[in-house]
Amino acid sequence: MSDNKSNPTEPPYPPASYAWYVVGVLTFVYIFSFIDRTILNLLVGPIRRDLDINDTQMSVLMGSAFALAYTFFGIPLGRMADTKNRRGLIAVGFVVWSLFTAGCGVAKNFWQMLLMRVGVGLGEASLSPAAYSLIYDYFPPHRRATALSVYGTGIYLGGGLALLLGGVVIKLASGQESWALPIIGETRPWQIIFLLVGLPGIVFSLLLFTVREPIRRGMRQVRDAAGALQQVETPLREVIAYIKANKVTFLCHNLGISLFAVSTYGSKAWIPTFFVRTHHWTSADIGIQFGIILAVCGTIGIISGGRLADYLASRGHREANLRIMSLAPICAAPISLVFPLVESPTLALALLVPLMFLMSAPYGCAPAAITQIMPAPMRGQAGALYLFVNVLVGLGCGPTAIAVVTDYFFHDDAMLRYSLAIVTATAQVASAIILWFGLKPFVRSLDRLKEWNTAHAPE
Repeated sequence: MSDNKSNPTEPPYPPASYAWYVVGVLTFVYIFSFIDRTILNLLVGPIRRDLDINDTQMSVLMGSAFALAYTFFGIPLGRMADTKNRRGLIAVGFVVWSLFTAGCGVAKNFWQMLLMRVGVGLGEASLSPAAYSLIYDYFPPHRRATALSVYGTGIYLGGGLALLLGGVVIKLASGQESWALPIIGETRPWQIIFLLVGLPGIVFSLLLFTVREPIRRGMRQVRDAAGALQQVETPLREVIAYIKANKVTFLCHNLGISLFAVSTYGSKAWIPTFFVRTHHWTSADIGIQFGIILAVCGTIGIISGGRLADYLASRGHREANLRIMSLAPICAAPISLVFPLVESPTLALALLVPLMFLMSAPYGCAPAAITQIMPAPMRGQAGALYLFVNVLVGLGCGPTAIAVVTDYFFHDDAMLRYSLAIVTATAQVASAIILWFGLKPFVRSLDRLKEWNTAHAPE
């Protein structure tokens, strides 16, 4: 089954081998983005010490500073993804966030680090809306959730590699307090890590130029004076009107997955520190072990979620993507409540295996659900809106919510385990309820899309 059978006027899809190559390149870039985004999570202790800050300020660096820049620039960059060259947009963004990541390695105080994290957010805002749009145009409908899930493995491979790399570097650097680098001067081990993960991205950005810009499928076209077909840009007011007509679907989808993101971003930010404070592990040891669990279980989870959604969709369940999204958080909540409270560190680590699987399962389905209900000329903007809410609420609030409960409710760093359990489990239950209520509105939005496509069929 493919789009070409239902719409024979469009060219065939590119060869599957090349389409999967494109997904591989985009996933590689996404891995780098998450290494740069999450490496901070393992370095709480040394950064707090050297910058003289508390948990709440640290959570701003991990979450809010990045999230505000990511969301502020995400919407205009999403519109650019619907109208400009997508691979070029991603390549420029890759260079920008790599430079600012390396800049974190030379920051000397909280405000300098804050500025660098804002820059990382600005650069990374260019990636996913354009990537979602590219993947949509490379794959037929019955492969898109799987393709987007493979792209989404970058979240877990990148986050896991960040922790693993950080753990290894900390072990290697444990015998030396600092190095004297040319130009930069005295440099701490945590600063070396930022330089190591940031600078290579500038070179790897050239890989984007092996990706061909595909035809934008389903776009409105008119003939110019010479008789050639030209794609028509959709006015912003029409995009806003379409989203308003589907506001219940967007509210349930975006708010539901964003509350789930509060739990995922919050837990991943504080799990390494939880093991250090509660079970007295070293940052290096938990970085290596949690990094492996996150990379392996997160990757398996997100691909499994996408494959299951594609299977259910092939069996006639049009709302399959949203259904997977609603089941994952309710299954994860009991584990999130228990794992921080068990006394055995080995058992706590073992419980992270199913938890990371469940926490990753919805993240291929979520962008697939958005592209599924949106007309072609609006997908990048809708993807940016999804990321706007998801990152602003999830990353902006998740790490900070846990830190605030620790700092201002318990007033004790050692009580992090309880903050972790309360915030993550509560967010997951609320997420499941909201997503479940979105199932029927989602089906109605699919029907509206058919009506829109009929009314705006290419000439």
